[in-house]
Amino acid sequence: MSAGEGAAAGWSGDTLPPATAEARLWRPAIAVLAYGLPLAFIVVPLVAFLAYSFFSVEGGQMRFDLTLLNYRRFFTDEIFLPVFWRTGLLCLEVAALAIGFGYPVAYLLTTLEGRKRYVLAILLVIPLLMSYVIKIYAIRSILGGNGFLNKALLAIGLIDQPLTFFVFNLNAVLLALTALLIPFAILPIFLSLERIPRSLLDASADLGASGAQTFARVILPLSLPGVVAAATFVFVLAIGDFLTPQMVGGNSGFTFGRIIYSQFGTAFNWPFGAALSVILAAVVMAVIAFGALFGGRRSKSP
Repeated sequence: MSAGEGAAAGWSGDTLPPATAEARLWRPAIAVLAYGLPLAFIVVPLVAFLAYSFFSVEGGQMRFDLTLLNYRRFFTDEIFLPVFWRTGLLCLEVAALAIGFGYPVAYLLTTLEGRKRYVLAILLVIPLLMSYVIKIYAIRSILGGNGFLNKALLAIGLIDQPLTFFVFNLNAVLLALTALLIPFAILPIFLSLERIPRSLLDASADLGASGAQTFARVILPLSLPGVVAAATFVFVLAIGDFLTPQMVGGNSGFTFGRIIYSQFGTAFNWPFGAALSVILAAVVMAVIAFGALFGGRRSKSP
């Protein structure tokens, strides 16, 4: 009798082989890990934030009576809504600058051949592995009053005293966020450009199109899904950032993220901070949905 016949003799046609039965026993555990972990670490905290947003704080004590006071305060207070719009505009500027600087870099990568393309792509990813705080301190050392930029401008005689235009204000937040988030703009654009078939570029050249015409009529339209994805990434990461404005913004660089941070810290008003977080989460989900919808339509268009 062969080995296969011996194994087959151990179980009848009405029962499963031992390996199959063991695999079925593991399926519930794998399902719990696959669905339970996201549920525990993503859905439950979001639901908790939503629930907390309907509570209130009076005299330093938490009140668990359901109320819309926190949301009413956000829309009626003269401080929070203007800061929210200003932060949104700042993040749009960050996204525009990141794409403006990132698109040429991504396009340059696609023009390289062989290993050079992917070696440079890996070098662009390396800053993402560094500590976020260290990168912010590096930016401060460049833009600060005694930083590299001011020293260089003083040395060549362009200014008489250190500039304060790039430190502890919204300009510093804009530049710091742009520098930190450029890799998140380069990678989606690079992937989108890399997927453009070479035959389309050759066909455009055969039809007499110049390099500029090929870029404007072939490359740019086909790379727009990557541009939309890059803008979405950068905007979402920028609008939720509170550490960068905290470290380089100063009193003039106050953003919506810092307001949320202060509610859970010095203000000790968790319900109001939860309400602001829910509003921010709704905006983020709307931006992601818009980016997915617009990017999907562009990728399907002829």
